[in-house]
Amino acid sequence: MKRNPISLAIAALGVELNAGAPADVRLIPSGFFRSVDGRPAECASWLCTDEDGQRLVAEASARTSPQVIDYEHATLHAKKTGAKAPAAGWFKALEWRPGDGLWAVGVDWTALAAADIASKAYRFISPVFSYDPHTGRVQKLFHAALTNDPGLDGLTDLAALAAELLLPTFKPLETAMDLLKKLLAVIGLAETTTEAEALAAVASLKTNVVSLSAQVSAPDPAKFVPIATLAALQGEHAGLQGQLVALQSEVSGGKLDKVIADGLAAGKLTPATEAWARDLGKSNLAQLSAFITAAPVVVAPNTTQTNGQGEAGKTTAVLTAEQKTVAAALGLTLEQYATGAKEA
Repeated sequence: MKRNPISLAIAALGVELNAGAPADVRLIPSGFFRSVDGRPAECASWLCTDEDGQRLVAEASARTSPQVIDYEHATLHAKKTGAKAPAAGWFKALEWRPGDGLWAVGVDWTALAAADIASKAYRFISPVFSYDPHTGRVQKLFHAALTNDPGLDGLTDLAALAAELLLPTFKPLETAMDLLKKLLAVIGLAETTTEAEALAAVASLKTNVVSLSAQVSAPDPAKFVPIATLAALQGEHAGLQGQLVALQSEVSGGKLDKVIADGLAAGKLTPATEAWARDLGKSNLAQLSAFITAAPVVVAPNTTQTNGQGEAGKTTAVLTAEQKTVAAALGLTLEQYATGAKEA
């Protein structure tokens, strides 16, 4: 078990109660002090500074219940044995008097305690406080007791009891082995991993971290491109892409116009089929070209149609079976196909 970072003292300070049951009682002196029995053992002396005193006063002010003064530290025995621990008095407030010490002020003595003090049945006060074992500085005041033994024979046992009851026990959260098992699990190693294997794995992880850190701080220019450069290239690419689309549209539009013009000149397209041919060419110019190549001549090449009618207003062209099939595929009547005029 770890050693407590805070120790606890029960000190008989030789503070004698001479003037009956006083309203104010000094519990801890200012500055360096030791018990009449020679303690503390861990450090040169106890110490209560102005800062410590003011802190203790503030802690007392924050309490909602008064602190007890009992007889011969009976409160400690009661916690252990369940025996009664009658109070000799109570105090709610502390006062720090620079150069003098920490005082309990406005002590409310019981009638029995007041009589005991007046009759000198009890003559000394003994505070219970915790302290830093390295510096001796007072940490916390627990309570006090009336006593008649300023030398406090057997005080070591009583202090040990007080430490057990009043101080928090600092147990290790986990053993070294438990911690090692958790560390092994974090880095993906089995509990049966040897010390040498674990150290080698940790060394490898450290090497990887160093390598990755170096790459982050100084990336290889052959593998990584600065963000600003990438953004500039993306902008340039978008601009070129737009220009390419425009050129493709221009080129495609020119080719489509030529294909349609050639189809009309060859007599394989008529004014009635030109709109259809243009829509097809915009989506698939190759298919339109193939259609015109395979289509029969439906009007005389390089001529301007006059709705295909003579003076009597009758259709002059006679459609072949193949032409009729094309007209049906285009959704045109035979007359519309032959004359190149849409049906009204």
